[in-house]
Amino acid sequence: MLRYELYKPSGVEWLGEIPSHWEVVRAKRIFCEVSEKGHPNAELLSVTQDKGVIPRDQLDQRVVMPLGQLQTFKLVRTDDFVISLRSFQGGIEYSAYTGLVSPAYTVLRKQRDIHSGYLKYLLKSTGFISELNTSVKGIRQGKNIDFGEMSYSYLPIPAEDEQELIANFLDQKTAEIDTAIAKKQRLIELLQEQKNILINQAVTRSLNPDVPMRDSGVEWIGQIPAHWQTAPLKHVSTVQSGVTLGKSYAQVNSIKSYPYLRVANVQDGFLDLSDIAEIKLPIRHAKNYFLKKADILVTEGGDIDKLGRGACWYGEIDECLHQNHVFAIRIVRAVLPEFVSLITGVEYARRYFTTTANKTTNLASTNKTKLGNLPLLVPPFDEQESILSHCEGINAQFKNLIGGVSNEIESLKEMKSTLIASVVTGKLKV
Repeated sequence: MLRYELYKPSGVEWLGEIPSHWEVVRAKRIFCEVSEKGHPNAELLSVTQDKGVIPRDQLDQRVVMPLGQLQTFKLVRTDDFVISLRSFQGGIEYSAYTGLVSPAYTVLRKQRDIHSGYLKYLLKSTGFISELNTSVKGIRQGKNIDFGEMSYSYLPIPAEDEQELIANFLDQKTAEIDTAIAKKQRLIELLQEQKNILINQAVTRSLNPDVPMRDSGVEWIGQIPAHWQTAPLKHVSTVQSGVTLGKSYAQVNSIKSYPYLRVANVQDGFLDLSDIAEIKLPIRHAKNYFLKKADILVTEGGDIDKLGRGACWYGEIDECLHQNHVFAIRIVRAVLPEFVSLITGVEYARRYFTTTANKTTNLASTNKTKLGNLPLLVPPFDEQESILSHCEGINAQFKNLIGGVSNEIESLKEMKSTLIASVVTGKLKV
């Protein structure tokens, strides 16, 4: 791609030099803030960072709100832009729809005839997002962008014919990059499926392809090696519930802060200890919830992907507790903790958890009794060790493969971001 022949200083730090024939205009000369309310029958919209402003039903969000509450929602019209509580991360979103958004959002309407396609890319470019963060108000996870301050920000405006050229060019190029990303994301899904098949086969069929088989007696397990045993989890372990937040304790004399694990800390097959919460608890009660080395942590549920996730605890943090939405399984005989943790992630265990779960819309949970009834496959110890070693090798192999594809995806995303930023600020000519 080429650069323009002549450039000039923009006088704006985040823009640098711009093509000599481009304008630099304050945002308040392009947009005005509008707040239309009292349209309770309009369609509900959602503001997303990857799809812009879209109908809420496209996200499968079945939210029923009383008409009185919808009276306070703001009306967005086609061709408007919306500042959300996430705009400090992903920029300002374009709406191709008319409908309602949260009253916490800011709706912007063009008051100058500038191509919306160009503005759509400009307002989500990396340079503009950095500039946008100078107008942030608040320290919450969702932060407000003060349009009063943002309105004084300068924006680059190309000639009218160039605006459309830029928008069309970026539509084409970003679509090509998005297609490449989607193909690589699908490849990751296929690799993940292949890894799961290999691990499931090892855990339920052994490593010996010629081993005699028998019916397990469990519908969703099917045939297993004839010399393996089966047992419900409760016959080889104890299952411990965790600390309930907000519980009151009588006659408390000595309270201490303890680290404790939440559902977010227990991933599928590993622990994420990057963010550890703390809880204050009477010392004599806390001792009932201390985790012990080789405990297996299993999640109660929430979203379907959080149901029955398992990982081993190796005493990474002293005097660590777990919340009541995370169970601690303590093995007492017959199986290795790592083998049980491995079982929680294989196909038949996933089917058991989803089949027996208590379900509501998009949510599912298990309980201590159902977890205790999880059917386990119990090979001899030496086979458990061999299967674990084999599966560790599979995990390592596929981690490298998936990691490589993930890096390619990140490179494509960076390429897309750089291309948009370069074109909307005139660093590259289309």
